[in-house]
Amino acid sequence: MTETASRAPHLTALGATRTRGPVRVVDTSLRDGNQSLWGATGITTGMAEAAAAGLAAVGFDAIDVTSSTHLSVGVKFHRENPWERLDRVSAAAPGVLLSAITTGMRFMSWERATEPVMRLALRMLATHGVRRLQIAEPMNDRDATCRVARWAKDEGFTQVVAGVVFTESPVHTDERYLANALAYEAEPAIDRVYLKDPGGLLTVERVRDLVPRLRAAVSKPLELHSHTTTGAASQLYVTAAALDVDVLHTGLGPLSNGTAQPSLEHLLTNLDAVGIEIEADRDAATRAAATLWDIADTQGLPAGTPSEFDLGAHVHQVPGGMRGTLIRQLGEIGLADRLPRVLEECVRVRAELGYPIMVTPFSQFVGSQALMNVLAQDSGQDRYSRIPDEVVRFVLGHFGTPEGEIDPEVVSRVRDLPRAAELDREQEERSLAELHEIHAARLGRRLSEEELLLAIVLPEEQLAPMYAAGPAPRWSGAPRRRTTAVTDVVSFIDAVHELPRWRSLRVWSGDARIALDRPTKEDR
Repeated sequence: MTETASRAPHLTALGATRTRGPVRVVDTSLRDGNQSLWGATGITTGMAEAAAAGLAAVGFDAIDVTSSTHLSVGVKFHRENPWERLDRVSAAAPGVLLSAITTGMRFMSWERATEPVMRLALRMLATHGVRRLQIAEPMNDRDATCRVARWAKDEGFTQVVAGVVFTESPVHTDERYLANALAYEAEPAIDRVYLKDPGGLLTVERVRDLVPRLRAAVSKPLELHSHTTTGAASQLYVTAAALDVDVLHTGLGPLSNGTAQPSLEHLLTNLDAVGIEIEADRDAATRAAATLWDIADTQGLPAGTPSEFDLGAHVHQVPGGMRGTLIRQLGEIGLADRLPRVLEECVRVRAELGYPIMVTPFSQFVGSQALMNVLAQDSGQDRYSRIPDEVVRFVLGHFGTPEGEIDPEVVSRVRDLPRAAELDREQEERSLAELHEIHAARLGRRLSEEELLLAIVLPEEQLAPMYAAGPAPRWSGAPRRRTTAVTDVVSFIDAVHELPRWRSLRVWSGDARIALDRPTKEDR
């Protein structure tokens, strides 16, 4: 096929406006795809290791592999050591820039981290092969973003990407976004700027309005990260590419679409149609996607599917990652049917808390309070009759000052809680040496920095089983297909059971007849 055969002549005028060379791609399958679609629990160390080997061959600008949420989920649900996971992924993808995301001053815990703990976390990530950091400060606090960027460079990161976190509310303006972009352009520790759209709220029209203004303000590489939650992201990615966004974030195979990122497969087709080049080895992408499909199929994990255009997400604004986690958590407690009401309550809670951006950890705070309000009303109690500690701390200002005003009635309810006085004590900032001594005395031995960080942020009841479990098993993939010949009825039945997704088989050979039927769930 010639190069022009895949182009649509009536669309090439759109692609002709691009001036900054081929589009580059950051893969989000293992991190954001896993969180948005599989509640962050679907990928084990062995799976990440197997997938990384294939992803490394595609030529991605970077591979987004982890966050503090993913590392803690690996400990809690899989009993896997997070440092082992990073080491094995790094070894499987040598020379590839591995990326992590941080959302403000926290690591694994909802508690706000002190500088020594945050620096230790950054150093451990860099030590174990993650050298790119995406900072998505949940209040768009530019001073905090620049401070963390400088720490990251001090602790070994080679590339820092500062997020202009997009949302829609009465108090968020383009002027604020542009002011942040200009600050990041001027900060030497920041290498790139990215427009992060955790709720999938961008539209083609908003991209046409906002991206040119960001592009004019930023000479550094500009990236875009959105979700296909509303069905708009695949189209607006093409528009962003035409408007000189340098890097787009995509998923592969089953870990794309839905509430995750647009798929690389469709982005390739779309950019081909408008005549915009993209840096990616297509054959390698096909092979890498096959590994991810293998993981999804063998584990019974649902693949992301293209979303219909849905403006409902503009109302509740629950981001893809949090929605996936919320669905999992509601299912675990038998309340999956409450999801529509919880999403509706999220709208009220967000407004009452001053319109925080719906990104980790604030989206979880809003979601937790919304769920508690729904359950309270179901039991005949008032909204805010139960308030989680994280929301108390938020209202007390421990996470910064919201851009909107918190509802005075909510402030009054929080301050009247006895728990508020307990939580509103200034956090003591201990030095790293002091933390070493405290935990060495508690455990009776000196800890490595890796062990110390986990001891600070995770409970012992999660860490003990993880250490006892030992190295994480490798992932062997789908069962190998039969290579021996079928010679009799028994071997035929065995071979049939190795076939995927069959319902009924009828085979005749001479006078012999074999009929097999697999019962459906309804039959069982």
